[in-house]
Amino acid sequence: MTSICFGATRDPDLVKKIGAATALEVRATGVMYAFAPCIAVCRDPRWGRCYESYSEDHRIVQAMTEIIPGLQGEIPSNFIKGAPYVSGKRKVAACAKHYVGDGGTTDGINANNTVISWKGLLSIHMPAYVNAIAKGVSTIMISFSSWNGVKMHANHKLITGYLKNTLKFNGFVISDWQGIDDITNPPDANYTYSVLKGIGAGIDMIMVPYNYTTFIDTLTFLVKTEYIPMTRIDDAVKRILRVKFTLGLFESPYGDLSFANYLGSQEHRELAREAVRKSLVLLKNGKSEEKPLLPLPKKASKILVAGPHADNLGYQCGGWTVTWQGLSGNNQTIGTTILAGIKNTIDPTTEVVYNENPDPSFVQSGNFSYAIVVVGEHPYAETAGDSFNLTIPTPGPSIITNVCKSVKCVVVLIIGRPVMIEPYVGVMDALVAAWLPGTEGQGIADVLFGDYGFTGKLSRTWFKNVDQLPMNVGDPHYDPLFPFGFGLTTNPTKAP
Repeated sequence: MTSICFGATRDPDLVKKIGAATALEVRATGVMYAFAPCIAVCRDPRWGRCYESYSEDHRIVQAMTEIIPGLQGEIPSNFIKGAPYVSGKRKVAACAKHYVGDGGTTDGINANNTVISWKGLLSIHMPAYVNAIAKGVSTIMISFSSWNGVKMHANHKLITGYLKNTLKFNGFVISDWQGIDDITNPPDANYTYSVLKGIGAGIDMIMVPYNYTTFIDTLTFLVKTEYIPMTRIDDAVKRILRVKFTLGLFESPYGDLSFANYLGSQEHRELAREAVRKSLVLLKNGKSEEKPLLPLPKKASKILVAGPHADNLGYQCGGWTVTWQGLSGNNQTIGTTILAGIKNTIDPTTEVVYNENPDPSFVQSGNFSYAIVVVGEHPYAETAGDSFNLTIPTPGPSIITNVCKSVKCVVVLIIGRPVMIEPYVGVMDALVAAWLPGTEGQGIADVLFGDYGFTGKLSRTWFKNVDQLPMNVGDPHYDPLFPFGFGLTTNPTKAP
């Protein structure tokens, strides 16, 4: 599941439990450090990382920093302000990212320039970092983006001046992947300058995936020639060691096989399924309020399930899963597709017909009681997900039209953000935003068929057309298709 799902739950306690489960599974891999949470405040859904953001509203993002004590443990009441904290071997070091303003770039272009006043930066993009530091976050990752034309990886004022000196953050600051390389334009135009500016800005650990010997040689040269003072190196080393000692890395440097049983455990899958249920946002239910379509009856003569996302775990998971950009299909991970969840839930006498892309004549002649259409975005991550049109990929729109014109239908959207749906809403009977629910598609069936009620609320404004963007709650010309906080509710048909 992605952060946009958790934002829709409005449930910080659930997110804390997710953090604790994640910590155990990360430990099971032998790793003691998680690059989470992303506490970006996505102000434009055209951004390819928008699903990594809990909300356009910093208050929801702040509330969701409860994932940090889930990952690291609950900080003691008398703990030193700004110090990193990890409570024991069942926990991992967390990383708040991407400092700062990554979700506010112009036109939502990834790693671009965020143009905003100092006051705006402090009021929108900074608050969650204050919460993260108060909860003992161990590390903070710097953003690829710029603030008013200054690359964040080179911003001494914000890294050393504000983060370390004003906010008293005492964990370590880490660069993003090859982040210092992009200080110059084009990247690596002057690597020595990039190392000088990045380290000088206050970055303590540099993520160097490839040419690490070049980095070591360059940094050594800059220290020996006193371009980088030893006091800066001492500060970085102290911070890194502080986190390592907090983690107990010197006492227990290796992975612990006793955690292996937590990896993909049934208990964690049930928790993920609960999170799926709570994240679903019901946007439309019936052509009129008097005749709701949901919850769907489990017993029917024959139902149609359509759409390429109905039986595709890769699409459910999206990017940043087994692979960076995500995959299509059901072979890369274990889980329950939405189609399987439907089949698990309906009455045994109900016939389920799955047709990924049915033509109108098939739908019209099928004598279906109702249809479930599951469409949405294809997986993406980072810049590959930047989109100026936010349209649903084909054949999604035509499937909606072909099915919903002929039979009562609920459309389930598998998406990382609001998309262009306004032209098709009229033909639908019901519409559900399911975001990127991950492996536990059963959670969607749980709510569609009424074992649980819909409770999710939009953590993002849903636009009518992309010409309105960026548009966030509180803006003067706020005219959304579905407003921030919107979400219809249903009652379960039986006690859960």
